[in-house]
Amino acid sequence: MRSDAETAETGELQRYQQVAWQTQRVYVAENSTFYQQLWNGVSPPADLRDLPDLPLSDKAQLRLSQAGQPPFGNYLASPLSKVNRLHRTSGTSGQAMNLAMSARDCDITETVGARSQSAAGLNENHTVVHCLNYQMWMGGITDHMTLERTGATVVPFGVGNTELLIRTIGEIGITAISCTPSYPAVLERVLSEKFPDLSPADLGITLGLFGGEPGLDDPALRDRIRQIWGMEPRNANYGVSDVFSNFAAQCEHDTRLHFLASDVLYPELIDPDTQQPLALEAGQQGELVLTHLLRDCQPLVRFRTGDIIAIDATEPCACGRTGMRFRVVGRSDDMVVVRGLNLFPTMVAKVLNGFEELSGDYRIVLETKPPFDLLPLQVELAKGRIERDNLAERVTRAFKSSLGATASVRVVAAGTFPLTEGKTRRVVRTHQ
Repeated sequence: MRSDAETAETGELQRYQQVAWQTQRVYVAENSTFYQQLWNGVSPPADLRDLPDLPLSDKAQLRLSQAGQPPFGNYLASPLSKVNRLHRTSGTSGQAMNLAMSARDCDITETVGARSQSAAGLNENHTVVHCLNYQMWMGGITDHMTLERTGATVVPFGVGNTELLIRTIGEIGITAISCTPSYPAVLERVLSEKFPDLSPADLGITLGLFGGEPGLDDPALRDRIRQIWGMEPRNANYGVSDVFSNFAAQCEHDTRLHFLASDVLYPELIDPDTQQPLALEAGQQGELVLTHLLRDCQPLVRFRTGDIIAIDATEPCACGRTGMRFRVVGRSDDMVVVRGLNLFPTMVAKVLNGFEELSGDYRIVLETKPPFDLLPLQVELAKGRIERDNLAERVTRAFKSSLGATASVRVVAAGTFPLTEGKTRRVVRTHQ
C-alpha cells in the first residue's frame, strides 16, 4: 500500500497498480479454482489495460460457488488457516454470503476505510457513536476499526435500544454519529415520543457519517438534516461488501464520492446491458467493476458490483485528493424500467423531497413482473399532516415533469412504513 495513495499523481498511481497486478494475477491464477475455471486455461493479461479480455465475474457466480463448496466457495485462494475473520452479508437480495479475511486483508480494509472517514472530517477530536449492526455484518466491527484508525474515540453501540442511545449521547458528549441516512428519522421519532423536551439539535452532534443506503446526494435531505440536527451530513461510507467495506467518501469541498483505494483496487466501467467497457472519464455513466490488486482470502477479478455510477470529475479536488469523483445513481437490481425509462430510488427520493407534506419515506411496490407502464408508488405523509389539495395528483405531475414517467401514487398515513435501524429496502417485489 501507499501512504500517499489519496494524493498521488495519476500516472504514478497507474505505474504502482501495474506492479501490484503482476503479483496479484499470478497469485489468483495459481490459487483460485474459481478463476481457473472461469478463465478456462487463459492466463490473466500482464497489462491492466487488457483486463477486458477476461470474462466478468458476478455475485450470482459467487453464490453458486459457496453453495457448492461451503463455507467460502472455491474462490477462497488461501488456506483456511489464514482466515482471520468471517463476516456475512445480510442476504436481503438473495443468499447470505460468507466473507473471509486474512489479518492482512483486515488491515488493508481498515486502512482504506479510515481514509474515507478522515476525508469526511472525522478526527481525534471527535467522539463518534457507531450505529451499524455488529452481528457478523461487515459494517459493524470492520467499520468500527476504520473509525478507530482516524484517532477518534469510538463508542460501539450497534443497533437497538434507541432510548439508551439518546441518553448515552447526552451523558458522554458524543459529537459524531456513524449510521445509515434513514436512522436520524428513527431517533427523531423516539425523541418526540420519549424525550419531548429534547430536540435533535439539543444532542450536540455536529458530524453525521452516513452510508449503507442511497439518498444523501439529494440536497433537500442534506438541508433537512442540517436544519433539524445542526450537524453536517457527510457521505462517508461507500463500499461493496464482497470487495471492500468502505473505499469512497466525500470531503468538505465536494459532495461527490472520492475513490480512495487506487493502490489496492482497480476500477472499470461497463455498459450494464452490453458488458462493453466504457472510458473512466467525466460525464460517463455505467456499472462499476472492481479488481483486487492486493487480497489474500477471496480475491476478485473484474467483479460486477451491480452499482450504476456517474463519474463527474477526474481532475484533483480542492482537498488535494486525486481519485475520480462519482455519484451512485442506483443499483442495477433496484432499477425499474417504466416505458423505456430507467428509474432508480435516488431519483424518486429527489422528487418526493420537494413536498413538505411528505415524510420522504416511500415504497415502490412491484406486484407484477416487467414490463411496467407506470411506477406503483406509495408515499408517506409527514407527522401531523393530512392529505389535501390533491396531493397524489401533484406528486404524479411532479414525476411526469421531472422524470418523464407516469406514477400511480397512493398517499399513506404518517408512520405507516416501519423505521429501521439497518438498511431500508424501498423497492418491494411481491410477485413470484
